[in-house]
Order: sequence, then C-alpha cells, then structure tokens
Amino acid sequence: MFTTLIAFLGACTLIAASPGPGTMLIIRKSLQSRRAGFLTVLGNETGVFVWGLAAAFGLTALLAASEVAYDVMRIVGAVVLVTFGVRTLLEVRRGARKAAEGEGSPRLEPEPEPERSGWSSYRTGLLVNLANPKAAVFAMSFLPQFVPEGMPHLPTMVGLAAIWAVFEVGYYGMYVWFVGRMRAVLSRERVRRRLEQASGGVLVALGVRMAVEG
Repeated sequence: MFTTLIAFLGACTLIAASPGPGTMLIIRKSLQSRRAGFLTVLGNETGVFVWGLAAAFGLTALLAASEVAYDVMRIVGAVVLVTFGVRTLLEVRRGARKAAEGEGSPRLEPEPEPERSGWSSYRTGLLVNLANPKAAVFAMSFLPQFVPEGMPHLPTMVGLAAIWAVFEVGYYGMYVWFVGRMRAVLSRERVRRRLEQASGGVLVALGVRMAVEG
C-alpha cells in the first residue's frame, strides 16, 4: 500500500505539472491577491474531488460511453473557457484605455477587487474544472490503476480522490505563494497587462481547441 501511495503521489505531481486552464486561472487570480488565488485553488480541487467521486461511483463511465453527453459537456466547457478568456482580454483592454486617457496610473500593487476575491474566485475555479469532460474521463482511467488488489474498490477510490485533491491544493498553493512573492514585479502595470493578455489568450485557445476536437 505504501509503495502504491508513493507511485500515486508521483503521478499526481506529473498531472499537476501539466499546464492547463486551471493553472492559468490560478495564476491570473493570484495576481489579484493571495486570497483570490488560494480560493481558486480550492474551487479547482473541489472539482477534482467531485470527478473522483463520480469515477468511484461509475458515473464518469456513463459520460465516456455516451457520445452525446460528452459532446454537450465539451461544448459547454469550451464556452466557459472562451467566456473567461474573452472577459480577461476585455478587462485588459479597458484598463489600458483608462491608463491612456489618464484616468488611471501605473501601480506597484494591483487594484483591489474585493467582490471577486471570495466566493466568485472559488466558483470560477470549480466551474472551469467541472466544465472539462476530459477531467471526468481522466479520473475514470487514472484512479482505478492505483487501487491495490484485494482492497475495497469504492472506499479506496474515494480516498485516492481525496488525496489527489489535497495534494494539488499544496502543489498549486506554491504557485499562489510564488506569485505573491513576485508581486512587486508582476503587479507592475505593463508586466501585469502582458500576463493577463497571455492568460486570456490561452483560455480562449484552450476553449476553441476543446470545441473543435472530437
């Protein structure tokens, strides 16, 4: 069991290190504040745990077996990603226009967004994760590989899903910490704008790819 757990945590590390929409969203929210970034992480990992539970109960197998259900989720997920990406790009453009008109000025600290730092950040992280059908199918194929022979399937898979989510909270928490440490540099108007543009563009690109691929 110990050897299996070590292998499982190693696999979780490789998964977390692979960039995706959740990663870009966490970095973007961390530019607002550490609180917003960490709550986005919690939302994202709640989604991971939900998909793990769905895999444990066999619900993701139904999604994988139904082409219509998968395609519906794929299109919904694509719309969610493109919406978040476009909104990010529009906010960057609006901020640049205000700065050019003299209504704003460069700041070492980002403009606070308290209304988006709490439940909204958590909800955004959760929604982006749950809107990705690949996450569901991946959980279904990933978790069963680490159920030791002779162990009860359902409770073991639920436990692995919980470990997976908690592990990624710690992993992505380091992203939030790093962005916070680099805040003085990353929060400069020009640097922040470029990062926002990059994150928005990546979200749009990922959404478009999700929409067009089969």
